[in-house]
Amino acid sequence: MVPADPVRFATAARRLGAEARRRGLAVPGFRSPPRLPGAVRSIRRRPDGSVFVAVRVHGRSVEDVVTDMVDGVLAANRSASGEAGAAAEHRAALLEAGLGEEEASAA
Repeated sequence: MVPADPVRFATAARRLGAEARRRGLAVPGFRSPPRLPGAVRSIRRRPDGSVFVAVRVHGRSVEDVVTDMVDGVLAANRSASGEAGAAAEHRAALLEAGLGEEEASAA
């Protein structure tokens, strides 16, 4: 297990943002930790249409944190309830981008 830390979180956020934009997806804001006590992740939608994904980093693996971030991107784009094939394709590409080569080979 590769432990998550703030630097890996920031790197994953940049990589996910780049891949999401490349795929024509909206990129949510990423924050840590969630405001809700005990929550591992949360999604906040604002009236102006912006979306923020908050993920707990401390005490978790990079793979778990990036998976929650990817789920947030998909939820922000409502892909989770859309076409299953497109959502699965986006999920795989986003996970690969977010984990990067070094974490993907360790996972």
